[in-house]
Amino acid sequence: MSGKVSRRAGAVDPFIVMDVMAAAAEKEAAGDTVIHLEVGQPSTPAPKGALAAAHAALDADRIGYVAALGMPALRARIARHYRDAYGVEVSAERVIVTTGSSGGFPLAFLTSFDAGERVALAAPGYPAYRNILAALNLEAVDLPTSAADRFQPTVAALEKAGPIAGLIVASPSNPTGTMVTKPELAALAAWCDRRGVRMISDEIYHGIVYDGHATSAVEVSDSAIVVNSFSKYFSMTGWRVGWLVVPPDLVRPIERLAQNFFISVPTLSQHAALAAFECRDELDGHVQRYRTNRDLLMAGLPAVGLDRLAPADGAFYLYADVAHLTNDSREFCRRMLAETGVATTPGIDFDRARGAGTLRISFAGSTAEMEEAVRRLKAWRR
Repeated sequence: MSGKVSRRAGAVDPFIVMDVMAAAAEKEAAGDTVIHLEVGQPSTPAPKGALAAAHAALDADRIGYVAALGMPALRARIARHYRDAYGVEVSAERVIVTTGSSGGFPLAFLTSFDAGERVALAAPGYPAYRNILAALNLEAVDLPTSAADRFQPTVAALEKAGPIAGLIVASPSNPTGTMVTKPELAALAAWCDRRGVRMISDEIYHGIVYDGHATSAVEVSDSAIVVNSFSKYFSMTGWRVGWLVVPPDLVRPIERLAQNFFISVPTLSQHAALAAFECRDELDGHVQRYRTNRDLLMAGLPAVGLDRLAPADGAFYLYADVAHLTNDSREFCRRMLAETGVATTPGIDFDRARGAGTLRISFAGSTAEMEEAVRRLKAWRR
């Protein structure tokens, strides 16, 4: 006998990259080697200082519940980060520690929007935005983007979107790695402020930037919500700790939700995250490796027909237009994995309308893996 499944659950699309990861794991279980260019996570462990802090906390702390908004010391250190990195004074009271950025988005959406409201986001874009919105009975409004606008939302696109309650901006973006400039972000924020639209800025890839400077929404808006995480630059994906910076009037509403949803963010992870801020040399070394990997792929992939690539100003992804090679990116990626052992993510995860002709390549792994991936793909495409 089967029970009821809610309409909310049925409205959520699968996250296709997880299917690719499962297929890659099956191939590895059969004894084959796989080059993982599908996974959007660093291949490096948490920084040494964070690991040492976690060990010390295990010895000295009960690792019990802490405040729903986060450990005061961590909130204060995150606030200081905005002064150091962006030259903006942010009160620690506006900082909310979350269970990764994935725990932050539902809190931001639930306190900003009512059921049925429309929230705009760039296509291609991170699929979990759309899927979380759907689960919360909110309507995701795709803003089709192109290389001409660097795959980022524009004021002109917003003017055509119809009535919206919110806008999600991601810079650097997953899957394209492109960024919005400070004037562009300021223009988007001003447009939102004039119309009472809440801007939510996903800044999870800040710190991983190769060309230019990543602007934070706190530099251009007092009403925007910033979402960030220790997963990417800080190399702490499985620790599940992130943060929000929110306007003062949202702090208490978010606190009430966080108390009921999560009680608190894992205490051990917060101790480690606090120490991670002091590990810049180690972490910046990872960014240099990502730059090397990006440059290697940008030079090598055109030889295998992957020559239509987004510029990748930041993050650790290349977004490739493969419409000249296939009209079914899911099957193309399946064949690539089966025949070469190189795993990539089909673009349908990121763009429902045009993703059949695109794919995403992650270069978060080792440089040796990037070199081997290019070698295998060259042999495959001969």
